[in-house]
Amino acid sequence: MLEDERLEQILDAAYACFTRHGVRRTTMDDIAREAGISRPAVYQYVRSKDDAFRRLGARLLEASLSGARAAASVPGTLTERLTGALEAKLEMTLRLWRDSPAHAAELLGADTRLMTELIDDYNTAMLGLLVDTVADAGRRTDARAFAELLLALTRGIEADLSEPDAPRRRLRQGVTLLVAGLDHTPHQPTESS
Repeated sequence: MLEDERLEQILDAAYACFTRHGVRRTTMDDIAREAGISRPAVYQYVRSKDDAFRRLGARLLEASLSGARAAASVPGTLTERLTGALEAKLEMTLRLWRDSPAHAAELLGADTRLMTELIDDYNTAMLGLLVDTVADAGRRTDARAFAELLLALTRGIEADLSEPDAPRRRLRQGVTLLVAGLDHTPHQPTESS
């Protein structure tokens, strides 16, 4: 088995354990058992449970960002491209809630100290992607402010996942309304205009 494949196997096992038991209750023995390898073998790929959590988080964030980039580059309306990009972000959160209703809050909130830099980089990349998507559409608006508003909308939707079908619908409606507002809002000069 190649090195990368073994690491992916361990991260898959960590995901299964974290979603089943939560981060705090998962042990390296649990991860090794789930991966079907010895604990010393796991330590050849990850230094600790925290390292496994951080690497897994990086993988999830990268997959989300990759999906967002793909969606934003698909030909379509600005609404479709922005909605697709933000749905990729939302899907990461929805997946954790689906896979681990009992531990999703812990997975999304606990140990964020381990992921602060990764989350900051992810948010910066998402913001840049949205800014570029809006700017490429040639809309007369402050693309950065508009992108920040879109991210705030998405974060708000992620905060209430009580209805399983509502988040995607709310996101589509919100993006549609915000983009429609671009066409009806007179251009406001900014400091840089």
